Amino acid sequence: MRKFNIRKVLDGLTAGSSSSSSASSSSQQQQTATRENDVQETLQSEHFQLCKTVRHGFPYQPSALAFDPVQKILGIGTQTGALRLFGRPGVECYCQHDSGAAVIQLQFLINEGALVSALADDTIHLWNLRQKRPAILHSLKFNRERITFCHLPFQSKWLYVGTERGNIHIVNVESFTLSGYVIMWNKAIELSSKSHPGPVVHISDNPMDEGKLLIGFESGTVALWDLKSKKADYRYTHDEAIHSVAWHHEGKQFICSHSDGTLTIWNVKNPTKPLQTITPHGKQVKDGKKPEPCKPILKVEYKTTRVGEPFIILSGGLSYDTVGRRPCLTVMHGKSTAVLEMDYSIVDFLTLCETPYPNDFQEPYAVVVLLEKDLVLIDLAQNGYPIFENPYPLSIHESPVTCCEYFADCPGDLIPALYSVGARQKRQGYSKKEWPINGGNWGLVTRSYPEIIITGHADGSIKFWDASAITLQVLYKLKTAKVFEKSRNKDDRPSTDIVDEDPYAIQIISWCPESRMLCIAGVSAHVIVYRFSKQEVTTEVIPMLEVRLLYEINYIDSPDPEQVPPLPTPGTGSNPQSIAPQSHPSTSSSSSDGLRDNVPCLRVKNSPLKQSSGYQVELVIQLVWVSGEPPQQITSLAVNSSYGLVVFGNCNGIAMVDYIQKTTLLNLGTIELYGSNDPYRREPRSPRKSRQPSGGMLVMASCMCGLSNLYSESVKKLCTSYISLCDINEGTTVQEDRCKSPTSGSGSPNNSDDDQKMNNFIEKVKTKSRKFSKMVASDIAKMSRKLSLPTELKPELDVRDNSFSRSRSSSVTSIDKESREAISALHFCETFTRKADTAPSPCLWVGTTLGTVLVVALNLPPGGEQRLLQPVIVSPSGTILRLKGAILRMAFLDTTGSLVPPAYEPWREPNVPEDKEEKEKLKKRRPVSVSPSSSQEISENQYAVICSEKQAKVISLPSQNCTYKQNITETSFVLRGDIVALSNSICLACFCANGHIMTFSLPSLRPLLDVYYLPLTNMRIARTFCFTNNGQALYLVSPTEIQRITYSQETCENLQEMLGELFTPVETPEAPNRGFFKGLFGGGAQSLDREELFGESVAGKASRSLAQHIPGPGGIEGVKGAASGVICELARARLALDERGQKLGELEDRSAAMLASADSFSKHAHEMMLKYKDKKWYQF
Repeated sequence: MRKFNIRKVLDGLTAGSSSSSSASSSSQQQQTATRENDVQETLQSEHFQLCKTVRHGFPYQPSALAFDPVQKILGIGTQTGALRLFGRPGVECYCQHDSGAAVIQLQFLINEGALVSALADDTIHLWNLRQKRPAILHSLKFNRERITFCHLPFQSKWLYVGTERGNIHIVNVESFTLSGYVIMWNKAIELSSKSHPGPVVHISDNPMDEGKLLIGFESGTVALWDLKSKKADYRYTHDEAIHSVAWHHEGKQFICSHSDGTLTIWNVKNPTKPLQTITPHGKQVKDGKKPEPCKPILKVEYKTTRVGEPFIILSGGLSYDTVGRRPCLTVMHGKSTAVLEMDYSIVDFLTLCETPYPNDFQEPYAVVVLLEKDLVLIDLAQNGYPIFENPYPLSIHESPVTCCEYFADCPGDLIPALYSVGARQKRQGYSKKEWPINGGNWGLVTRSYPEIIITGHADGSIKFWDASAITLQVLYKLKTAKVFEKSRNKDDRPSTDIVDEDPYAIQIISWCPESRMLCIAGVSAHVIVYRFSKQEVTTEVIPMLEVRLLYEINYIDSPDPEQVPPLPTPGTGSNPQSIAPQSHPSTSSSSSDGLRDNVPCLRVKNSPLKQSSGYQVELVIQLVWVSGEPPQQITSLAVNSSYGLVVFGNCNGIAMVDYIQKTTLLNLGTIELYGSNDPYRREPRSPRKSRQPSGGMLVMASCMCGLSNLYSESVKKLCTSYISLCDINEGTTVQEDRCKSPTSGSGSPNNSDDDQKMNNFIEKVKTKSRKFSKMVASDIAKMSRKLSLPTELKPELDVRDNSFSRSRSSSVTSIDKESREAISALHFCETFTRKADTAPSPCLWVGTTLGTVLVVALNLPPGGEQRLLQPVIVSPSGTILRLKGAILRMAFLDTTGSLVPPAYEPWREPNVPEDKEEKEKLKKRRPVSVSPSSSQEISENQYAVICSEKQAKVISLPSQNCTYKQNITETSFVLRGDIVALSNSICLACFCANGHIMTFSLPSLRPLLDVYYLPLTNMRIARTFCFTNNGQALYLVSPTEIQRITYSQETCENLQEMLGELFTPVETPEAPNRGFFKGLFGGGAQSLDREELFGESVAGKASRSLAQHIPGPGGIEGVKGAASGVICELARARLALDERGQKLGELEDRSAAMLASADSFSKHAHEMMLKYKDKKWYQF
């Protein structure tokens, strides 16, 4: 007797009931239930967790800079409240102030593993850097005064805070409490000025006397304040406003920078006038006249050396007549003055010195210059002041990022190959020294698989980045614009441009890591196919194709149908001659009414092109102007190395190109793909004669030259004819006399006068409908001008959402629908194209913005030499599937639920001559398909996974039954959907415009993760967000930064170990030796007991209303909470050891105190005994 598994039966019933809404019959439900048991899904909700990992790139809108000279850590604050910390290459950290207020100043507690940040919202924060993810220990919010400047002396716990009112408050950084000691502005200046001196712009203590505080006010007044006597020793006044002040290390002189471009050097004990006044960039004026004023010197630093003259380094101060000159950093050393031009405005700079002690010779060795969009490090020790080569990935925004793609688990030889060709692109002339910012330690590498990020940029460049582990390093840069003729100025630009600026901007990247084939689509409706080669070549003539892709709607007043000659099918709207291979750039041509026609937007170079190793041009494809209408931007792109095909589409239609034979295979309007199955019944408005229905769908073949003699005459005739696809709905018969050879210059000899009349009539129709065509084209252009058109079509969302479910008499006109149906997704695969198929075959799946999926069959010739001669036959299969919302992504699974990747051709060096044996191998080579189902029987089926803006469906093939269906969102729409591998399984990952990140199991589409993460605040996020394998994702969080995130629980758990450590135990250098005579006669640095001055016992308590203390989440508790893994277990042990040592120390202190107390008690008892020893009882 047969045994039944009750659990499986119940599971089958559940699956059947859940898919009943999608299936069309009960028999299909039974098949679904049976199939579900074949696929064992291993992913569960506990495999998913969302968290940020690392942030790469240049800090957006930087505002503050700081450096720890002992730990060798650099800190940068931004206007959005971000904090970026940099150590050695690969050690980076990103933190964020919750308020989002601008960071106005940063101060390291040198070699203490802490940092103080001052914000524009008048708060100061203490950050703990001794943990991998720094956290705020304390915060102090000022209520009545605005913070303008902070100063923390080396090895001091008292922070001076200057305010807009001119007062100075003192904060204990250990407890983050205010001292009662306050320096009021009126006491600091007394009668030296009749008006308010302005905000505090500088605070510093005398390097040789910590008890003397130099206070700079904006108006030009400087006061030397004696902290002990609480009065000003000297006051220095100047007519011009002060921007910064710097000490000479001996404490006898200081230098001020002013708003008129001058520097004043003052002797501390001579406040009447400056010792010297310098105008670094002022013109030499004779006869004692005052020099012309210059721009303000925003900052100055005064650094001394043991041997040679001191360095005076300043930013700004250029003369006003230097119009258009770039921002400069000036280095004055003795009699020499070097002016170093920068690419961007200078935000701040710091001089890196050998010693952290301000009272010693500084010995500067480098200058860190923080620019608006770059970080530059200048070597002061070498002649000419060369810059260091920056090892951080700060050049992401070198040209604005327009798109990006993320590939995890790439072939192992790919990164070394890209690095080897990229190493030859490196610039020369850098400093020979190592990068001096080298603090911190790397984390443990727990992820070993290669990861690559590709970024496309506005200038047409493409950058490949090594993103393995959690680091980022540029590998290789490709400039796609060099295949085009560049205009020297705006007047010289071609009139065919369809964009005002950045005509080479990258829109879409399609890359096959296994074959290394790269294909890009640009904003000027151009597509370039690249091959990877390690050899340098010179291309004499750049291969080029021009494609005329426009589906025209003929709209005329209804003439007598009897007088209208038969019009060509929509497919013949594309002149076959216009898409023949071009060996040189085409010349401008015009239609009969003088409008631009058959003209591409860009001009391809007609001179030989030297191509260095790396990616080399295989073919350039351009869409051309049609009757005065510009080509629409490309919305989808796909390349397949095994088939040798590239396909792209826009809102007009689709084109497929054989890049091996350099021919166009397919050039159709979108609705021509439907044939008679168009659900929207969009018919050209021009009336046509009734035609005989065709016997079937005719195929479109590529034009061929020099066919093999093995072919029969009939096959040759088919292959040398460009046959348009007929519209079955119109019942069109393609007449032989309308078939032209693309290689021929004239029509077929069978042309008659009727054809001439028909052509004249077409011209009249085009002329009459010009206004209407322009209106429709402009509507399309508005939608497609922006980058990433599929996500830009959101204003039309309501039209598309319910379009296929409406009745045929919908109020939305067919023209309105057609103008909005773009090709939004393309996918090459080997699968079942029709229901009756018994074996998978090569095909192309096409998704549109109206939620339609169409299948195009591909008939490929054998490999080897025959692939170069025989044509690829392309024919729409008639298969149509529909979803709600625009199609975003398609993929295929085998019966085990494993991903079926597209076939690919393994990479081989294309520029090496092959011997006979290699040629024989090539002839026998078959396209590689790594499908797990390839070893299974042919009768096994597949699953098609289709994701749209609204829903996802799993279709069983070849039956085309909807096995599973999931409505992803009702109120929003999906911006990005990817089918990715995770934990040896497959899932669908989606990012919605409402900020939710969701994952679904495959094939059952069971929800696994739904987390609110990031709302769509701008189109940059939509354009750059992408998921990849192993739970990784990224997006461009700002114009200059990439944010990487993970949705894998395993990665989240290991992240703590992977992160680098900022703080490492380093001994503080010894203080400078005072010398025998200085010690004998009282010279050298004078120390100050600040605790005695500022402590509560002497200074008292500050007013509670002045500032509010806010405890932070950092500290030991934060370390304990974040600790995980082996390293963190060690950290816990170390922490416990420290706590135990601390408790033992406290116990020892208590024991000593008890012993002292016992001794004291014994002493007092002995004294009392001696006092009362000889007295009688009545004398007490």
